[in-house]
Amino acid sequence: MAVLPNTLRDLLNAGKPTIGTHFLFNDPDIAELIGDTGQFDYAEYVAEYSTFDMKTLYHLARAAQCGNLPLMIKLDQANQTFWAQAALGAGFKAVLYTDIRTPEDVDLAMQAIRPDKPKTLGIGGHMGVKTRRPALAGYADSYGDDLYDIVTVVMLEKRVALDDIDAILERSAELGVDMTQWGPSDYGFSFDERPDADEIRAAEEQVIAKSLEYGVHPRIEIGAVEQAQRYLDLGVKHFCIGWDRFLLNQGYTELGRGLRELMGR
Repeated sequence: MAVLPNTLRDLLNAGKPTIGTHFLFNDPDIAELIGDTGQFDYAEYVAEYSTFDMKTLYHLARAAQCGNLPLMIKLDQANQTFWAQAALGAGFKAVLYTDIRTPEDVDLAMQAIRPDKPKTLGIGGHMGVKTRRPALAGYADSYGDDLYDIVTVVMLEKRVALDDIDAILERSAELGVDMTQWGPSDYGFSFDERPDADEIRAAEEQVIAKSLEYGVHPRIEIGAVEQAQRYLDLGVKHFCIGWDRFLLNQGYTELGRGLRELMGR
């Protein structure tokens, strides 16, 4: 039995930019297909918006391994500890935590996947030895060390989080969080009256600038290549581009519309 090395961690440690893509379908063929392209450094399984069980996570991780593709899981905050640990046990290499509002939320997120030792980063980890895929693959002796290689991302997407952004990012840097992820939709939703586009854009640029200031990489989600240049100019070098569901919808729409127009229908 072999488990995929964390090549995403290797890229971050080397200071290189990274490219990921999202998938919402829980079919392992999707993870394998993304890996087979050879174009992505990792894929993010958007579990927060999908349906899955523990067996599904195992199948996804195995399928991605066929294409040497590390997987990230995006979790709902309400059950993040159990499913973060389950995903790592399946072979996932990164975790994206949603709904961060306070520095204490960062503590809880990092505790979930750090070794169960009292002095773990001053917070005490909650991850014990799980005899799942990584431990059974010959990593038992280095199991605790391997947990520190897991790539971690926290979403800054709430109004209250931006009100306390310095404290959140200071704590994130202290605990070794790798990236931040801006969430414009939830940010707008967290107001009684949704801010206009200019206000949301200004908040996004604040998150990017502050993340860079504290040494936590800002990661940005985009839907098209041409959207990237603005963020590159702001200092961003980590992107997650495209969602399987939207790409399929767009592709099928273009095929059907094109043939209908040719046939005069």
